[in-house]
Amino acid sequence: MTVERIYELHADFVFRTLRALGVPARDVGDAIQEVFLAVHRTLRGFEERCSMKTWLFTICRSVARDRRRRAHQRYEVIDEAHVNKEPDTRSDMSVRLEHRQRLAQLDAILATMEEEQRLVFVLFEIESMTGNEISEALGIPLGTAYSRLRLARTAFRAAVARRRAADQTPLLRVASKP
Repeated sequence: MTVERIYELHADFVFRTLRALGVPARDVGDAIQEVFLAVHRTLRGFEERCSMKTWLFTICRSVARDRRRRAHQRYEVIDEAHVNKEPDTRSDMSVRLEHRQRLAQLDAILATMEEEQRLVFVLFEIESMTGNEISEALGIPLGTAYSRLRLARTAFRAAVARRRAADQTPLLRVASKP
């Protein structure tokens, strides 16, 4: 299989995995490029002892870890106000806005979960990886993967319930004393 074909089939998976691993949206494009550069360098050594998704996940995890280390060492602070953005007039902006809001809500909910649980949840529920693939990718026993998945589902449901309750709570006005 060629790098181009792997990119066609798995670029979306790599994007979602990097985001789940905490790579900020502003950096995910560069991180994807790093992942596929690593794929290009190591493809000959890929012996198909694991699934392609498992192999890509391992590379994504390394790239995300390395990016966190570099950012911490350099104390990066990026001000997005300096980035010029052209408005996209090709699509319905309200649909895109709603989609972005939902993704932001999902990111916020996932951010409340413990990393070990979040990774298993994302890989199983969003990426449709099997328990065996997750176990192999994370280097944990299969039973541990399913245990983390159960805990993650519980945490996800609780976070969704808290968010819904907060959205339905009316704002209280505090009367000032005369």
